[in-house]
Amino acid sequence: MTDTMEQRSISVKGQNMKADDADTEARLPVLDAPAKYQDQDTERHPYEVQWDGGDSDPMNPRSMSYARKWLIVFVVSLGGLDVTFTSSVYTSTFNQITQEFGASNLVATVGLSLYLIGLSFGPMLLGPLSEFYGRRPIYLLSLTFFLIWLVPEAAAKNIATMLVGRFLNGLSGSAFMSIVGGTVGDLFNREQLGPPMTVFTATVFVGPSVAPVIGGFINEYTSWRWTFYLVIIWSAIDLVLVALLVPETYHPILLRNKARKLRKETENARWAAPMEKTTKSIPRTIALATQRPLELLVFEPMCLNLCVYSALLLGIVYLFFGAFNVVFSETYGFELWQQGLVFLGLLVGMLCGAACTPIVSRNYMRLIRKRESSTGETGGSEPEYRLPPTIAGSMLAPVGLFMFAWTCFPSVHWVVPIIGSSIFGMGNFLIFTGIFTFKVEAYPLYAASALAANTFLRCIIGSIFPLFGIQMYRKHLLAFLTLAMMPFPYLFFRYGSKIRQRSRFAST
Repeated sequence: MTDTMEQRSISVKGQNMKADDADTEARLPVLDAPAKYQDQDTERHPYEVQWDGGDSDPMNPRSMSYARKWLIVFVVSLGGLDVTFTSSVYTSTFNQITQEFGASNLVATVGLSLYLIGLSFGPMLLGPLSEFYGRRPIYLLSLTFFLIWLVPEAAAKNIATMLVGRFLNGLSGSAFMSIVGGTVGDLFNREQLGPPMTVFTATVFVGPSVAPVIGGFINEYTSWRWTFYLVIIWSAIDLVLVALLVPETYHPILLRNKARKLRKETENARWAAPMEKTTKSIPRTIALATQRPLELLVFEPMCLNLCVYSALLLGIVYLFFGAFNVVFSETYGFELWQQGLVFLGLLVGMLCGAACTPIVSRNYMRLIRKRESSTGETGGSEPEYRLPPTIAGSMLAPVGLFMFAWTCFPSVHWVVPIIGSSIFGMGNFLIFTGIFTFKVEAYPLYAASALAANTFLRCIIGSIFPLFGIQMYRKHLLAFLTLAMMPFPYLFFRYGSKIRQRSRFAST
């Protein structure tokens, strides 16, 4: 090979952590970090593998056709939809399994909480592991075990088997709660993040909203075991689709593969990808990686606050699985299949939120143009420009909750509280769209870890709310909590750039 080939480079962008985290930064290079964090001393690393021509490099996932990128997003989002659907479809089996297993309704509800606990802890390990081994192996491992643990649930002969299976099921499927956002960041640059992140956000809510509708019909007219048979078939299809259609997209892993190819082609052992420079053992490296979601929660005030906010909202969504049964069976005398249809109110609200995506995108571009005109710089995006939908959603959510809570009486038509739940659903969707996209853009290197931190907190709270939240719902405390949280998205939109300047992890 010629010297020209030996000197070619493939650009990778640098880390954005402080010097005391330099050991961690060496093993996990950034996807799209700001220019100030790029390696300034390229002369000292002439054989560091980088992207040839940036996004135009054929090995760079961002060079894929737009159609292929969206196919990958669709497949991994379908897996996320499967996982969230499975979380709540279980609630429609309560009437049958409590009678068959002789368990109380509270014990059956523990199965919902254990699933969410599994979802909360899984990303703390699987998210960082995807930043070490790559996205594709974690997707395949997660779906395989998710499918395996569905079998004992479908064949369960006692409540203990069901509860253990639920926890392991949630733990296995949790990769899709954190890694999908990282995959979106791998495939799209920051200006293109909005629409694919909207699709990912939809899976968090559409799954739990649709599940009671389908589960209500299944458990009204056939055995509860068919609920799990359906999910088994779905998961098997997902596994095949991921195996056939989803390649590795994590940039550091692909750079490592390219370094190996260069070493083989040039017979020059000096070619190396940034993640190959670490001298740490694999267990120590993984241990350090799994600390990052906790570090983001502890040291990043914006990350913590937005995680708490989204956790509160998701907790309310899962509380609805109990509250709707109380309201519409006791107050309005609905049958099981009718109670499932009630969740269409939430779904319609979320679809209305998704329909606002063009408006959100236009506002995002308006903010960019405004910044460009004031600074004279081009491409002036800021992560905070993703928060306006969160600000709008923070006003809609408490309105919907108060409307739902104050109209659940026999004298008020049943459609009125459903409209309230729809308004809450729309606000919820807008809030999560802004939060998820903000995290991917504000923490480009640690997108999977940031979303893992979010998943951890919101699923922990989501697991608790169904057990005691009915009392909070009756006293309207949840609506007042969302009202108290309403100012924070605006404060972060207004002052977020200053806060990020003091961050150990965020881009600035």
